[in-house]
Amino acid sequence: MDACDCIEPLWQADDLLMKYQYISDFFIALAYFSIPLELIYFVQKSAFFPYRWVLIQFGAFIVLCGATHLINMWTFTTYTKTIAVVLTVAKVATAIVSCITALMLVHIIPDLLSVKLRERFLKAKAEELDREMGKIRTKEETGRHVHMLTHEIRSTLDRHTILRSTLVEMGRTLGLAECALWMPSRTGTTLQLSHTLHNNAPLGSVVPINLPIVSTVFNSNRAERISHNSPLAAIKARTSRYVPPEVVGVRVPLLQLTNFQINDWPELSTKAFAVMVLMLPPDSARKWRAHELELVEVVADQVAVALSHAAILEESMRARDLLMEQNIALNAARREAEMAICARNDFLAVMNHEMRTPMRAIISLSSLLLETKLTAEQRLMIETILKSSNLLETLSNDVLDISKLGDGSLELEIAPFNLHATFTDVVDLIKPVAAFKRLSVMVHLAPELPTYAVGDQKRLMQTILNVAGNSVKFTNEGYISITASIARPDSLRDPHAPDFHPVLSDGSFYLAVQVS
Repeated sequence: MDACDCIEPLWQADDLLMKYQYISDFFIALAYFSIPLELIYFVQKSAFFPYRWVLIQFGAFIVLCGATHLINMWTFTTYTKTIAVVLTVAKVATAIVSCITALMLVHIIPDLLSVKLRERFLKAKAEELDREMGKIRTKEETGRHVHMLTHEIRSTLDRHTILRSTLVEMGRTLGLAECALWMPSRTGTTLQLSHTLHNNAPLGSVVPINLPIVSTVFNSNRAERISHNSPLAAIKARTSRYVPPEVVGVRVPLLQLTNFQINDWPELSTKAFAVMVLMLPPDSARKWRAHELELVEVVADQVAVALSHAAILEESMRARDLLMEQNIALNAARREAEMAICARNDFLAVMNHEMRTPMRAIISLSSLLLETKLTAEQRLMIETILKSSNLLETLSNDVLDISKLGDGSLELEIAPFNLHATFTDVVDLIKPVAAFKRLSVMVHLAPELPTYAVGDQKRLMQTILNVAGNSVKFTNEGYISITASIARPDSLRDPHAPDFHPVLSDGSFYLAVQVS
């Protein structure tokens, strides 16, 4: 085999290549030296920067690399042993610092990665917070709109004004192309177009209430999207041929009054629903947003409340008018009754005065006649006439007591009197009439009945005489029996007057008189 010299012959340095290497080492060293300066400037300007000691090691590594390249510039020509030692020391120091820095980076990289993940997490949280703030601002804006609309709606209690204000404010707030309200008819079989925003559709148009879309809106408490071809959406004269408008409908509960009472709060019951239809401008590519639909639903509820308040006011005003009419009628009746009472009292006063004058003459003449010589029978007759006249005078005086009974000013004349004599006088008064009708009159007084008592003798006598006189009047044959006794309290219980509880006191008694 032939021998082969595989060692590459030594290459003689080319001046041009050496020149390029020399210039390159210079710029590399310049770049290495500029990087630490920039890092120092960055650290000084940074308010917070961790791992400063790692940054110092990295700066030292860069400085040593720059120094190596700088020293290497003197090795392109003949150089001394000092340069070789310095270059060797620089390379060894660079190797040591680079290894230490590399080992440190192995421990730092996971922390740096976690910091990066934390940064991404914080960024995601910041974006989520921005979205939440956007929702909050949207809700605040919706709340302001609701407050404004509620103020406008509740500023009046007229139902037509409430509905008109609702359509105007909704159209201005949401920028609607049209807004309308379908009200149920009296028969409850159709919906009638009662109010529109721009009057693009004729009022009075009707749609059947049994349509599927109407049932969908009635059965939902949220705003429902409606096709622009639906009969409920036929509220605009013309629509775009390119981009159909977005239409929604929401029910409006119509609350009616039940069991209304003037002194009590009325009960509200949902009897029917109206439908409010809202249409966005066509050809605008605008869609309904969530907060806008929420605003529509809240306004529909507020309209229902305002309409219920208006219904309560109307019912209360009708009740007030009816009450005023009743009060006027009662006042007129009271004035008529007062006039009648006054007329009656005046008539009784005149009659009492006119009757008293002849009765006094009869009493006076009877008293004078008793002073003359009379037989026993004549004297008995004259005394009977005198007693009857006195009783008739008492009755004529008591005519005025009828008016006193009305105002509660009647007073009894309480005085001692002979109780047995009172019954005898009653018998003497009814005997002439009973004798004319061939009736016998008997009086039975109980042994325990006291002879004297304290009370109103005249009115007691009137009462007994009234009952006994009626018995004589309605009895054709036989006899009249008058029985007087003291009654026990338990025998005076009246089932028709359960609140009456007779109680005896010291020295008093209940008188029981039976006429048969």
